[in-house]
Amino acid sequence: MAQKPSIPKGTRDFSPIEMARRNYIFDTIKGAFRLFGFKQIETPAMENLSTLMGKYGEEGDKLLFKILNSGDFLKSCSDEELTGRNLPKLTNKLCEKGLRYDLTVPFARFVVQHRAELQLPFKRFQIQPVWRADRPQKGRYREFYQCDADMVGSDSLNNEIELLSLIDLVFKRLGINVTIKLNNRKILAGIAEVIGEADRIVDITVAIDKIDKIGIENVNAELREKGLSEKSIETLRPLLTLSGSNEEKVEQLKAMLGSSETGMKGVEELETVLNGFDDLGHLCKAEVDVSLARGLNYYTGIIIEVKANDVEIGSISGGGRYDNLTGVFGMAGLSGVGVSFGADRIYDVMNTLNLYPDSVAQSVKVIFTNFGDKEALQSMKYIKTLREAGIPAELYPDQAKMKKQMSYADAEKIPFVAIVGESELAENTIMLKNMSEGTQEKVTIEEMVKILG
Repeated sequence: MAQKPSIPKGTRDFSPIEMARRNYIFDTIKGAFRLFGFKQIETPAMENLSTLMGKYGEEGDKLLFKILNSGDFLKSCSDEELTGRNLPKLTNKLCEKGLRYDLTVPFARFVVQHRAELQLPFKRFQIQPVWRADRPQKGRYREFYQCDADMVGSDSLNNEIELLSLIDLVFKRLGINVTIKLNNRKILAGIAEVIGEADRIVDITVAIDKIDKIGIENVNAELREKGLSEKSIETLRPLLTLSGSNEEKVEQLKAMLGSSETGMKGVEELETVLNGFDDLGHLCKAEVDVSLARGLNYYTGIIIEVKANDVEIGSISGGGRYDNLTGVFGMAGLSGVGVSFGADRIYDVMNTLNLYPDSVAQSVKVIFTNFGDKEALQSMKYIKTLREAGIPAELYPDQAKMKKQMSYADAEKIPFVAIVGESELAENTIMLKNMSEGTQEKVTIEEMVKILG
């Protein structure tokens, strides 16, 4: 017996109803992006590894899916190199390309490559899949979609306020109750300075970014392994356990980071963004979280992460300011800020909470029954008229018993069934049945357009 086919771990198939739900999410996000003036671009699924490597930190580099070179990919490797099994060295010789890890680094490459064609500031959005060689688990996939919106060429903190407003609008439209967590990379750098470990900023941020997953004691243990002193770890603890309102946390940070110019600049930026967002008015909760680091080395200012309040799952959106990202591609000094919506996690949240409108499940609005060749031909003429009026309609393809055709319409949740039998054919009318109400009436095609339009 042939083995049943399967798909790689960390990937998923999506049925028609699942795709309808996902497209509802994509369309909602895309509509919000356009409202805020972002323009759509696309980049290739694969990039040169030279573009991707070194942009996500050491842990991120390990999660890149590498693509073997075409043809004889072993031709550049000696027998000694192959038997030596030095994986990083072999990878450099066997692979020149990799699947994109996120949409931000390819976007930075796009900006540098097409700079002469772009008007700055440039606002773009992308909705495309990304790939990470991560361990699959609930809410974490190896292939998933990101929905990114970024602006480059402006240093203004108004952009951060706009992004928070965008996040608020998207989740309000989707019906998801969320908390936006905020921090600033400069605050993290200031903390490293204050505890006497300025040269360990990467080690510190990588460790504390795990605090929600492993707890503060395990974070401290990791910091000890990285060589931080007990004094530094104890000085760090109160900074990671701030309490009170956002205003109170900001005041505590000012008191603790007074000796760090960088840290105080981060506090000032955070306060400006919080106040601007509050002045606009918003539905979701914004919360200062000093443990938020997001683990990505390219952030230089505000850091954003969004959590769903009613479902246990990882962050469903995140982003921040990255002043130096395009510098690695030869364009220094171009500031950027962006946000990414994790469509797959949002999809899981909406499924868990059943937040989709009933209309999402509808494939077509009306289906015509099929009682024979003449009836089917006339029905197809009516269907053409309906489609030209923007009304989704279809014909049951085969001549079958009425019960079977009605059962199909019911299973597909089609709200109306149109019946064209001998009498309707003679009268140029249609018997229109409302499936939810169980009522029916004879109408002309013109009347049907008005009813369903």
